[in-house]
Amino acid sequence: MAFLVVFALALALAADRLSDRWSAALAGGATLRISAPAEQMDSQLAQAVKVLNTTPGIAEVRVITPEEQQALLEPWFGPDLPVDALPVPRLIDIREDGRGYDPQGLRLRLAAEVPGAVLDDHSRWQRPLVKAAQRVWALGLFSIVLMGATSAAMITLATRAAMAANAQVVAVLRLIGARDSYIAAAFVRRFTLRAFLGAVIGTAAGALAVYLLPSKNDQAMILSGLGFQQLQWLWLLTLPPVIAVVAFFATRQATRRELRRLR
Repeated sequence: MAFLVVFALALALAADRLSDRWSAALAGGATLRISAPAEQMDSQLAQAVKVLNTTPGIAEVRVITPEEQQALLEPWFGPDLPVDALPVPRLIDIREDGRGYDPQGLRLRLAAEVPGAVLDDHSRWQRPLVKAAQRVWALGLFSIVLMGATSAAMITLATRAAMAANAQVVAVLRLIGARDSYIAAAFVRRFTLRAFLGAVIGTAAGALAVYLLPSKNDQAMILSGLGFQQLQWLWLLTLPPVIAVVAFFATRQATRRELRRLR
């Protein structure tokens, strides 16, 4: 079970990083798209840059070159796409300063001075993407809780089965004066130690499997970026003790119930 918990934890942390990265990438930026006839494109582009440079709250304005646009379209249309021969809109990347700008006011000004310009402030993309990443993060945490509860149930069943199989031994121990606390401690110690050792092995195997997954720099995009970064690896050190604590309380509760039943 610890092996699966490692992957669920990696998924939750990766989703949290993805949410932060999307928020940082989309916040504070906007894109201006200019569609115009070829003979008017340069003049409208220059006018749009002039408008943006004189707009309060905008820190940086950068025109996306045709080569950069071709690189953006290459994954969908291939490297031989003739961008210059197609009516592809020109793009301008906008970065705002700490004060921010008025999107609605900028749209009105662009409509008057650059009729072919469309401003996209990324707000309609940011919220759904961040919300999706947050849901994946919540799903990862829910999976961890669910697997913890499943582990507790499995340990409880194993404890009850062990006590039922050793019912005669328990009866003999009671006859020679052993207290229920002593008998319970023997079962608790045994199952807690086994759970801890199993968690250590499962965590180590899970950490190795996550480490061998493709990194975000690899060409394979499936499962890339899923893993731990820097100090996040220290989270794995908490798994065996936490699982041992779960096993301790689950076993203790199960032994107490079984000992009361066997009286």
